[in-house]
Amino acid sequence: MTAPRPPRRRPSLRRRLLVFLLIPVIALLMLDAVLSYGVALTYANRVHDRDLSDDAVALAKMLGNDQLGSQLTPQARFLLEYDPDGRSYFSVSSSRHGLLAGNGQLPQLAHAPVLGAAPTLYNTLFDKRTLRAATVRTMARHDPGDSLIVTVAETLHDRHEQAREILLLAVVMQTFLIVCILALVWFGVARGLRVLDPLTSRLAARSHELTPIDGADVPQEIQPLTSTIDALFSRLRSMLALHDRFIADAAHQLRTPLTGLSLHVERALADPRPETVADALAHIQRLTQRAARTSSQLLALTRAQAAPLETEGPQLVDLGQLIPEAVAQRIHEAIRAGVDLGYEGSTQPLHILGEAASVQDMLDNLIDNAVRYAGRGSVITVHLQARADGGANLSVEDNGPGVPPELMSRLSERFFRVAGSNEAGSGLGLAIVQSIAKRHRAEVVYQAGRERGLRVEVRFPPTAPSAARTT
Repeated sequence: MTAPRPPRRRPSLRRRLLVFLLIPVIALLMLDAVLSYGVALTYANRVHDRDLSDDAVALAKMLGNDQLGSQLTPQARFLLEYDPDGRSYFSVSSSRHGLLAGNGQLPQLAHAPVLGAAPTLYNTLFDKRTLRAATVRTMARHDPGDSLIVTVAETLHDRHEQAREILLLAVVMQTFLIVCILALVWFGVARGLRVLDPLTSRLAARSHELTPIDGADVPQEIQPLTSTIDALFSRLRSMLALHDRFIADAAHQLRTPLTGLSLHVERALADPRPETVADALAHIQRLTQRAARTSSQLLALTRAQAAPLETEGPQLVDLGQLIPEAVAQRIHEAIRAGVDLGYEGSTQPLHILGEAASVQDMLDNLIDNAVRYAGRGSVITVHLQARADGGANLSVEDNGPGVPPELMSRLSERFFRVAGSNEAGSGLGLAIVQSIAKRHRAEVVYQAGRERGLRVEVRFPPTAPSAARTT
């Protein structure tokens, strides 16, 4: 049996901030250590080079004394050769007599230094050791025709040792400063995050409220988050409002057919004669169809109002292809209803920015409304026309009884039906059309037909093809 995995550790904003600060601080500390060591070594080299030059000059002056001649006194030789670590070397050579003294044949410069010039400093290799040497040339006082070349050299050990000591002191001090800075950062981050406490308290104090949480005390760095949450709350409020409205509408619209179903069932049970049962079943069938149509239209209305089109990815919809095909699919149904359904318009491409399924739902509801209220023997014509500004007009016109002018403005209201209509509609078809048009930023206009009846025109805005995805 596999052991359960331990719960994943939650991410910490404070820990992330400190880690993001700690890594570059450590990198900077290492870089600073390298630079500090380089500076310290440069300083140590400069000091030791100066001392080495002074030693070479002092030794040359001692050797140039007439009283000493070209031989070193035992005391001078002892001072020059004494080095318990074996890090110092010297050599004295004469231009006439060769090597006079020294603790090794130190490599000499290819070109001897000029008489009376400052000591020449250079690096050399002797006895598998890298040495720093200083060479100076002086006159031999006992022999005006002779000159002495004095070379003093030392290993680089003392220089590196001094540089490490300086580096150690600097790193200890800088590490202490960095620790202090990190402690201050820790305190500052902890202190700074307390600014979120009022926002947390406001959210914790809420139960079912979805009001905006943004306020004057919210830091500007957190404002994008609170704005996103407020936008989410706004969408949730809209969804909950649609949910409540759907429940209220369903309860209101389904009450009548359900009550009728119950009455006809009771009538059939009370009077089992075949003619009574058949009549009750016919009423039950009509009421069931009415309830099913009302339910589907309520769902269509809720779907049309659910979300703005921009959040679902609008596309380029070719009305020149979509509308004729949608009208052709309704021909057989129109024939059964005794209606002459036709199409007038170009089949050339005519694009709008929208959603093909929603546009087809809109057209279906317009045709259903015309078929239902125009009646048998009527003529229904679907028009599609391109406008000069790049938009499109889609209209459905019938020659039915029409609508009084004073009621035109109410046709988009939910559950509104013109008085005197004999058709048992739900009053939701044109409300669905209005909601879909609103999602497409289109305008719905109600007019009287050319002869009589009703003309419903949907005016789509111009389309920017570069802003949408082609279907």
